[in-house]
Amino acid sequence: MNDWVSAKAEEPLMRRRVFLGSSSGLGAIALSSLLGSNAFGAERSPPASRVGGLPDCPHFAPKAKRVIYLFQSGAPSQMDLFDPKPGLANQRGSELPDSIRKGQRLTGMTSRQASFPVAPTKFKFAQHGESGAWVSELLPHTAKMADNIAFIRSMHTEAINHDPAVTFFQTGNQLAGRPSMGAWVNYGLGTESTDLPAFVAMISSGLSDQPLYDRLWGSGFLPSKYQGIKFRSVGDPVLYLSNPDGLDAGTRRRMLDDLKTLNNIKLGQYQDPEIATRIEQYEMAYRMQTSVPELTDLSREPAHIFKLYGPDSKKPGTYAYNCLLARRLAERGVRFIQLFHRGWDQHTSLPKNIASQCRDVDQPSAALLADLKQRGMLDDTLVIWGGEFGRTVYCQGTLTADDYGRDHHPRCFTIWMAGGGIKPGVTWGETDEYSYNIVKDPVHIHDLHATMLHCLGVDHTRLTYKFQGRYYRLTDVHGNVVKGILA
Repeated sequence: MNDWVSAKAEEPLMRRRVFLGSSSGLGAIALSSLLGSNAFGAERSPPASRVGGLPDCPHFAPKAKRVIYLFQSGAPSQMDLFDPKPGLANQRGSELPDSIRKGQRLTGMTSRQASFPVAPTKFKFAQHGESGAWVSELLPHTAKMADNIAFIRSMHTEAINHDPAVTFFQTGNQLAGRPSMGAWVNYGLGTESTDLPAFVAMISSGLSDQPLYDRLWGSGFLPSKYQGIKFRSVGDPVLYLSNPDGLDAGTRRRMLDDLKTLNNIKLGQYQDPEIATRIEQYEMAYRMQTSVPELTDLSREPAHIFKLYGPDSKKPGTYAYNCLLARRLAERGVRFIQLFHRGWDQHTSLPKNIASQCRDVDQPSAALLADLKQRGMLDDTLVIWGGEFGRTVYCQGTLTADDYGRDHHPRCFTIWMAGGGIKPGVTWGETDEYSYNIVKDPVHIHDLHATMLHCLGVDHTRLTYKFQGRYYRLTDVHGNVVKGILA
């Protein structure tokens, strides 16, 4: 006992650090708390081919290994694309009945309108495939894939303006600061790739450039190693990927080795998980110097693939190019791939602008499904397409014979899902005759997230993280799996 006291008196700080950092000390206890109850002596280990993830995930056999989320930022009009209301053809210009609007809130852009005239779509709809799904003439390529798709017409949200609505879709909460859905998936399931990030985000633009913030693919209060990596369309796909002039690969490697040694010293002293994240990020960046140029080199893609995705598929930064890159990322084991396409915010001149947007996204979206299917990958890849809310049946601004605009509408809108775990050829949910209210099978954002996680083999109520004394999850305290669309 006296020897121990003497040693403690001589080296109090070192002894305390050893205790905090040892496998049996408080550092281990804290780490166990961060990783969950199965961190030590876990019941089962992650698959050998997987990098990262929680020991107890997936919770059950998954149908999907990965997610490709095609987010249409700005809110596509469901009435002009997927939710036909032929009965409105004879009501053009008539006032939206109070019995339909029910005093529901309006945005500041239409709240002062004296009139809310009904604006039926000017585009034709037809049924497609054996499923008989209704799809607008604006989406002929998507229509050909209708039997592979589940259309959800009864999505609804709580946010009525873009930023909180997009944030809600990405994080499960309207306020900034929560982890994005890709970060949650990365945290729970890890990745099958050692040379590429587990979570990649890409942005393309249509007619307008509403802001999209890095926090939308961020890690929130999760350790930063779970955040998404943004691929750029100009210069290096990832910032600082190339060595500076005069620095060769050998020098870079020696520099990283020395930096890793220094970081490991600090990690041993402070046990800060962000230091471990920094070490991992440097190593990943080094490996990406080889993997990313190979990934983005499309020269070996055959001509019929470029024809499938359309004429823009050779142009970096376009939606078509990003869809093709998403397939290549999926092939290489990336767990969560998110494409953001801006330009759907059509308050005015909707017929002209939505036609342009559809030309951007229709063929590449359908091509991605077809490409995955022909490679045998659609069965274990979940593909999701949709925006943050819908559009109003009434016209914003002046209604003319050929033109109309639509305001934001959170009460009902349409998204589609396809691939791993989803029943193909399904149309789920119904709206009223004005596509204004849901009358059957409503699906909330938390329900969508719960269903997405279910397809990945994750029970959304069990994927949690303790922060500031509370256990958080992507679905907050809500969410039900939409069993009617599951295969």
